[in-house]
Amino acid sequence: MRELLPSAREELTAGALVARLGLGEGGRPGLPRVVAIMIATVDGRATVDGSSSKLGHPEDRALLRGLRAEADCLLAGTQTLAAEGYARLLDDDQRAARIAAGRSAHPLVATVSRSGEIPWHVPVFCEPGVDKQVYVGAPVTVPADVTATAVQEQTSELRAALEHLHADRGVRSVACEGGPGLLGALLADDLVDDLLLTVAPLLTAGGAPTVTTGPGLDPPVRMGLRGAGRAGDHLFLHYGRRPIL
Repeated sequence: MRELLPSAREELTAGALVARLGLGEGGRPGLPRVVAIMIATVDGRATVDGSSSKLGHPEDRALLRGLRAEADCLLAGTQTLAAEGYARLLDDDQRAARIAAGRSAHPLVATVSRSGEIPWHVPVFCEPGVDKQVYVGAPVTVPADVTATAVQEQTSELRAALEHLHADRGVRSVACEGGPGLLGALLADDLVDDLLLTVAPLLTAGGAPTVTTGPGLDPPVRMGLRGAGRAGDHLFLHYGRRPIL
C-alpha cells in the first residue's frame, strides 16, 4: 500500500497502518477504542450481490485481518455475520503471535440483537477457542460457550454494550466490521473513534446498502483525514473522530 500524503515517505502497508493506530492505548474513559473498517464502491455501495467479498483486494484483506489480530474484540451485526459467513478469523501466524504475547488466540466476537435472533449457523459460533459475547434485548437460549447479556431497548444500547465490554470483559479495543446499520447507529451515538474505509474501483448503482444506513445523522458526523494510501486501483482512507484543526 503506497502512502499518498506528502508528509510521509515510507510505504504504508496494512501492518504499518494497524500499528500506528495504537490500539493498546485504549479509548475514551469507560469505553474501548472503536475502529470501524468498511469497504465500498466508488458510488458508495457496501455490497455486490449481498456480500462485500467481490469488492476486496489482497491488501484490504491484510488490513482487515491485521486489525482483527491487534484488537481485543471483533464487533459485527447479526446480518453481517450471516451474509459473510464468518469463520477462521485469523491466519495461523497471527494466532501464534497473539498467544506469544500472552493474549487469547482470537479476539472476542461480539454482536448485538434487539430481537434476540442470532445466526447460530454461522461457523464462528461453532469454532472452539473463540470467546463469544451477545447482547440481546429479548430472552434467548445460547450455546454453552456463549455469554449473553441483556441490554435495554433504548438509543444507548450500543454504548451500554461497549461499556460492558470495557468494564466486564477487559476490552480496550474493538474492530467493528459493520454492517451499515450497526455503523450508522454507532456514529449516531458518537462511539466511533476511527474509520478505515477502502474504496473499490467499481460503480454498481442499484439498491445495495451504502456504508451507513439508518436515520439521518443530524448534524452530519465530521471526521478528520489521518492517512491515505493505495494498492492498485483501491484507495485506503483513515479518518479520525475529530478533524485536525
